[in-house]
Amino acid sequence: MPTAVCESCLATEPGQALRGDELLRPLLPALLPWLVTRRWFTHESGCLQDLAPITDTVLEQPGGEAVLVHALLTAVHTSGAARRYQLLLGLRPRLTPRLNAAVVGRAVGGRWDGWWIYEATEDPELMSLLLERAQTARPGAPRLALTRPGSVPGGLTPRPLKAEQTNSAVVFGNRLMLKLFRQPQPGPHPEAEVLTALTAAGSISTPRLLGRLAVGDYVLGVLQEFLPADGDGWDLAVQHATDSLRGHEGTAGLGGFSADAYAMGESVARTHRLLAETFPRRYLTEKQICGIVDQLDDRLRDAACRVPELVPHTERITEIYRDFARAASQGRGLDGQRIHGDLHLGQVLRTQTGWKVIDFEGEPGGAADDQGRPQPVLRDVAGMLRSFEYAAEHALATLLTEDGELLDPADRLHHTRRARAWSLRGRRAFIAGYAAGGPVDPYCHPAVLRAFETDKAVYEAVYETRYRPDKRFIPLGAIQRLAAGR
Repeated sequence: MPTAVCESCLATEPGQALRGDELLRPLLPALLPWLVTRRWFTHESGCLQDLAPITDTVLEQPGGEAVLVHALLTAVHTSGAARRYQLLLGLRPRLTPRLNAAVVGRAVGGRWDGWWIYEATEDPELMSLLLERAQTARPGAPRLALTRPGSVPGGLTPRPLKAEQTNSAVVFGNRLMLKLFRQPQPGPHPEAEVLTALTAAGSISTPRLLGRLAVGDYVLGVLQEFLPADGDGWDLAVQHATDSLRGHEGTAGLGGFSADAYAMGESVARTHRLLAETFPRRYLTEKQICGIVDQLDDRLRDAACRVPELVPHTERITEIYRDFARAASQGRGLDGQRIHGDLHLGQVLRTQTGWKVIDFEGEPGGAADDQGRPQPVLRDVAGMLRSFEYAAEHALATLLTEDGELLDPADRLHHTRRARAWSLRGRRAFIAGYAAGGPVDPYCHPAVLRAFETDKAVYEAVYETRYRPDKRFIPLGAIQRLAAGR
């Protein structure tokens, strides 16, 4: 996914702008232009002014041919904004061919003058070193606290998990996965909290937690069970929607993905029920519901400033949010509990033992306190429903782009209707599966569901405008339909 790059940062003289410390200073000339192009780097207003280490640790391989520099640091911008990052940098005097694509640059001065710097998660030897040393690390260094002694077998070959994400993951022998949080925050981490509780409760719908990597008050990552899968829900849904539009879906027809969608709904429902049993659950008062609506309003106002196409719809969207407040405050109201917080088709995996729910960090950039606050489960349900529509629209857009010149208006309309039908069947199947075992029946709360779907589409519009402008028409089209009551 493309990332906006601050040209001013790239043109800055690192020695003048970035101070760092004695360990990092020789790495800065190469580190700066690399850092600002990472998927997990957040571009604030102003340029980078300082990289201030919170902790840094050096792990050397026996023989000294490879070094791992682990740093937790604060990146300070000229605007005053500051973010914390976790860096894992490898250093070698000579590179092996397999590390060429991971190169950051070369160190200038210091004990590793002239050595190659590279992304260490791409180096199996250094990742094995990290996993081994972290289990017996000294205070101030990254330490792996295991859920039970002896739960990490040795001799597992590591490999980086290739996926577009805001974190990094390393798989060990197709049995374990070390997920590294690139922007760790002090205090409890949502994913570590949730997986700890669900593992202790015996969840069959989520990966088991084996340990957490931390330094001081910072959770740097989690070691969890690796789930070999046929694929995630997004890839499988897009593929099936594409096959359906091209008439290749076989005898299953438009409903061919419905069985998977139903099973997803059941898995999410089981996860929600277990979350309700292991975390505080409470009835949401009218005041608390109004507080949620206020947050939706705030996000809408901010989004309208970033995406001008939203402005004509803001009045109607605000009415949708008010309908939610009225409906939720009447009758029995709504329960709030711990939820996933960023649920979509990319957050579920199809394995041999069924669909599993993964990645409990909440929305990227969200505060940890917000992720842990009790919310209606329909927020997660709405995220999945939006994702089914997104998959269908993505497949449709690809088809129209590839075959557009061969299609007349009637064909285009046919494919559009077919995509909408595929989406509708998947959404209905997911809701049916969820209602069969979930804490609520989504069909009983249409105004609440519509409000959360609309909010998710608003979030998507901002996200796509920033990262994938060519896809912004998908959430904008959904907002237009939702605002029109369709």
